[in-house]
Amino acid sequence: MTSNATYELAPRPQSFPADSSYSAADTSRLAPPVLLQYWQIILRRKWIILFIILSTLIAALIMTLLTTPRYTATARIEISREQKNVTKVDGASTDTSGRDIEYLPTQYELLKARSVAERVERELHLSTNDAFLGAKGGAATKSPLFQTSGKLLTASARAQREQQAVQLLLSQIKISPVRGSNLVDVGYNSTDPKFAADIANMWTQQFIQESLDRRFASTADARKFLETRLADLRARLEQSDRDTVNYATQKNIVALSKSRSVDGKTSTDRTLVSADLEALNDALAKATAERIDAESRASQASKSGASKDALANNAISNLRQKRADVAADYARMMVQFEPGYPAARALAEQIRTLDAAIAREESRVSTSQSAEYSEAVKREHDLRERVNALKSQLDAQQRDSIQYNIYQREADTNRQLYDSLLQRYKEIGVAGVGSNNIAIVDPAQIPTGPSSPNLILNLAMGLLVGLGLAAITVFALEQIDEGLREPGQVNGLLQIPLLGSIPDVQDDDARVKLSDPKSEISEAYLSVRSNLAFSTDHGMPRTLMLTSTRPAEGKSTSSIALATVLGRTGKKVALVDADMRSPSLHGFLGLTNTKGLSNYLAGDNDWQALVTPTSVRGVHFVGSGPTPPNAAELLSGDRLITLVQHLSAHFDHIVIDAPPILGIADAPLISRAVEGCVFVVEAEGVAIRGVKSALDRLQSVHAHVFGGILTKLRRRQSGYGYGYGYGYGYGNTSED
Repeated sequence: MTSNATYELAPRPQSFPADSSYSAADTSRLAPPVLLQYWQIILRRKWIILFIILSTLIAALIMTLLTTPRYTATARIEISREQKNVTKVDGASTDTSGRDIEYLPTQYELLKARSVAERVERELHLSTNDAFLGAKGGAATKSPLFQTSGKLLTASARAQREQQAVQLLLSQIKISPVRGSNLVDVGYNSTDPKFAADIANMWTQQFIQESLDRRFASTADARKFLETRLADLRARLEQSDRDTVNYATQKNIVALSKSRSVDGKTSTDRTLVSADLEALNDALAKATAERIDAESRASQASKSGASKDALANNAISNLRQKRADVAADYARMMVQFEPGYPAARALAEQIRTLDAAIAREESRVSTSQSAEYSEAVKREHDLRERVNALKSQLDAQQRDSIQYNIYQREADTNRQLYDSLLQRYKEIGVAGVGSNNIAIVDPAQIPTGPSSPNLILNLAMGLLVGLGLAAITVFALEQIDEGLREPGQVNGLLQIPLLGSIPDVQDDDARVKLSDPKSEISEAYLSVRSNLAFSTDHGMPRTLMLTSTRPAEGKSTSSIALATVLGRTGKKVALVDADMRSPSLHGFLGLTNTKGLSNYLAGDNDWQALVTPTSVRGVHFVGSGPTPPNAAELLSGDRLITLVQHLSAHFDHIVIDAPPILGIADAPLISRAVEGCVFVVEAEGVAIRGVKSALDRLQSVHAHVFGGILTKLRRRQSGYGYGYGYGYGYGNTSED
């Protein structure tokens, strides 16, 4: 127990976390650029890619040579958006139809319509042309245009041949709009150049004729439709006018004036009741003003004693003036005489007479004002009663006018529709007399050379198809091949650090190259040793084991290589072959395996007798010993831990070559006796899911994984590999 406690003084490092920041940074550092990855894939699958591409190119060449030459004749037409209107009258279509964005696409589809093909077939009698039907778009060879068989056909057979001819025409016609213009190319493909030109020209002619026929047909249909609608609207207009008049008579609505708006709506401006009310309302306003004026004059007279009318009366004014003159004479006389003087008394009597006359005149004016006020009040009252009566009558008439306006609007609507349709009916009769908006720009000429097959185009298509098939094939193979292909995948897919990548060499070559410190493989394992020195807080692990997923992944070679590299640095290394089921290290080192680890685990305590010196500097070897019946039972005890402790007391480093993980339990048991393990993965070997399963078994027993070594890596896989990373300093350019 004491020795065991001493061994545990060096704490085991924590497991490498799968989601650590180091893992993400290491992934981005080790993974090559995407384009380089694609280039590596191409290099790996280059022979498959070349085979597929060459096969498609040869197939394209053979198809080109075996294909019958075909000729394409093209006629060019112009489809104007606006038609010339000779009569200045619009037709059945709208003026904006030519400016619609759907106009030209519609014309293109009409050019490919079955109706045009049927017209061409009827015009050229293609259904009776055996050569045309037999050659499927070819030409007859004996007549100027086509050859007819002259046979009498039944109606069903003729219909079938016509349908077949139309299908052949539609399959060979090609409509190609000229981008950015109103021009359209109409091409026909055939094995006979003259036949192709004749069909293309006939197609454009029949399309123009069909457009004219469709325009006239649409005009006739429009006239027939308008005649039916006019008769219906005429009856509706008569009925709506009759309803309007009858309702106005029934409700005593007498319209004095009517007006019609710009949109044709009729409105009643004045009725008899509204006119009377307007006149009486004006009279009432005038009577009210007269009454107020009379009331004002009477009120003023009662306050001042003299009304404004009295002051303005000429008779009163004259009397007052005369009295003023007599009073002035009387005043001058009083200066010289007494009041009893006869002349003075006469003047005083004259003054009294004038005052009486003035009083009588003022009284007469006041009586006249009162009578005028009373008359104004009565006249205002009478007018107000009449106005109120007319207002009630107008209110009732306005309520009745709601239905009256409904009848009137209906009559106006029917009249507008009738007038519009009547005018349109008159115009549409001459609207069809217009020039066609479709013109032939260039008739089809007889082609001088075949349009197909095109060798260059077919080879280019074959190349594209080959590239596509090659890409699909390579993608499928890459998906099937789940092994690690490059160093950057170790950290990215397995979530363990990459300790190094080892070039692919044969076993015999590996022995020779390991003995050479300047070889690529020695440099690679030296890099692994350098990376392991950073895996713990005390530098290079003192005890470690190497394992793999399955046999023959380079685990034993890596164990010897690491021991060799450590021995060259002046360290004493104990190399232990713990693969008791299938030992191999003794053969690699040229030693015997008569006794070893299995002996110690079975109870032999003389461990020094198990250690054998080797020819490698600083390296001592402990063989696996005789093969036990059950290696897992021997490893389940603590004797392996004890052996490692004994070895640690005499050696600087202990390297254990453990068995593979999958299928056996030895490696997880051995991991208890060491600080950690190095996982060896063969490039393009075990599937990734198998490697992950093996790592999961190690992690399930809390084994610390220092990292992984990618072995048997070929130059073409590394991309940036050994020619740059290891062998650049020694001139070694030989392929492994």
